Amino acid sequence: MFALDSGREAELLQLASSLELASEHPLAAAIVASARERNVDFLAVQDFRSLTCQGVLGTVNGHRVALGNRKLLAGLKINHEDLVVRAEALERDGQTVMFVAADGHAPVWSPSPTPSRLRLEKLFDCSSRDGIGIVVLAGDHRATAEVVAARLGISEVVAEVLPGEKGEAVRRLQSGGHVVAMAADGINDAPALAQADVGIAMGTGTDVAMEAAGVTLVKGDLRGIVRARRLSRATMRNIRQNLFLAFIYNALGVPLAAGVLYPVFGLLLSPMIASAAMTFSSVSVIANALRLRKARL
Repeated sequence: MFALDSGREAELLQLASSLELASEHPLAAAIVASARERNVDFLAVQDFRSLTCQGVLGTVNGHRVALGNRKLLAGLKINHEDLVVRAEALERDGQTVMFVAADGHAPVWSPSPTPSRLRLEKLFDCSSRDGIGIVVLAGDHRATAEVVAARLGISEVVAEVLPGEKGEAVRRLQSGGHVVAMAADGINDAPALAQADVGIAMGTGTDVAMEAAGVTLVKGDLRGIVRARRLSRATMRNIRQNLFLAFIYNALGVPLAAGVLYPVFGLLLSPMIASAAMTFSSVSVIANALRLRKARL
């Protein structure tokens, strides 16, 4: 967190982190984590209230604190025009800007860190090679979303969307004949995760998102999508191999056991050999399935 008045930075971080302690939003978790790193003591909060797509309100240590975006401050009629230019500069740099106001005045700006390109490079490189299109679907300011998308090499951006509009965006992609996988972590993302063909939740996100999704990345690392896709493809390949093995054993063994060669060659399949063949069939299928343990993900 950064404050225009550097002398109040510690105080404002304490007020903001105490307020965000009651929120499940990912940005709230980042602010709380920053406060813990600085050994900030959290204060009691009264009258906590969360406004969808705007921010949170509450009374902290006798101060009426608001933390959120421009819509929140505008709705509270708090003057923040002097910060707009500074905020826009941060947004053009790819940072999500949050405003903090105490007692109805003196807002400060609090940019969140930008995502690491290195952590996502593998995901996007593999996706592009496999012909998978990536869309940034965000409720953030358009300038921020476009800068982050450009840094990651993503051309399609849908920004400043409300929670209900995310689900509609997924439906539009599906109506265009696309199979849609969506990765998200917030409460407001749950309807869109449920609408997607494959919902992917972050293990570091909210319980509601994980309940709505079909896949959960335990560590919250998007690169897990690459590993999950590789594992699913290896599993399907393994299943087809096992079906082929089972089909071959039965295609050869059942006619022999039925005596198809007896009229011509006088040959019958010994029950001992038949039982051994069936056992070997099961063993070979299991052994082939166990190869998945060594699959390179």
